[in-house]
Amino acid sequence: MTLTEPARTWTTIDTVDELVDVVGLPGERAATKGRASLLPVDREWLAATPFCVLATAEADGRCDASPKGDPPGQLVHVLDDTTIAIAERPGNRRVDGYRNVLSNPHVGLNFLIPGRGDTLRINGRAHLVREAPFFDEMLVKGSRPILALVVDIEEVFFHCAKAFLRSGIWKPETWDPEARVPRRAVIAQEVEPAGMTIDQLDDYYDEKNYSRGLY
Repeated sequence: MTLTEPARTWTTIDTVDELVDVVGLPGERAATKGRASLLPVDREWLAATPFCVLATAEADGRCDASPKGDPPGQLVHVLDDTTIAIAERPGNRRVDGYRNVLSNPHVGLNFLIPGRGDTLRINGRAHLVREAPFFDEMLVKGSRPILALVVDIEEVFFHCAKAFLRSGIWKPETWDPEARVPRRAVIAQEVEPAGMTIDQLDDYYDEKNYSRGLY
């Protein structure tokens, strides 16, 4: 790799062998826990999750990670033991991840349940569907998905809770969302200029107003 001048004193890892020297090899249970189809417990998890992160990459490797959220039972539709569909709802229309899928179908998904440290991960190949009969089963407040990401599962496994334990993310006593960074309206005015005043932006991002466009 090419290092910038301040980084020339870094000791980098450039081969798999060097990586293994640092982190070691996984134990047998971790190394072999991946499977190619859903078990009943996986289906139960997908029915309970309201949130996931979708990771994609362009054909040239540029990456994107996008959050997806819906009420439990509506985010994921299980078509069969090796196929799931994720609903897409109205958003900002950038659809960076979906653009990536059109050139590179490989995706990674991490499904969360609030309060749980473990997560369910699914890797596979995806394609976009604009209309299908199963959309009727993904209604939220009478609205059908505007499209669906259909994923052919290649690997599914549960991930351990250590990152969540280290971060304390589910501990309400640690929550103070505006203690270290400004509120959303201030950020928007600073980095996404659109000619709106702070008062206008506060009104726009007020939850009761912002939530009107969810479906």
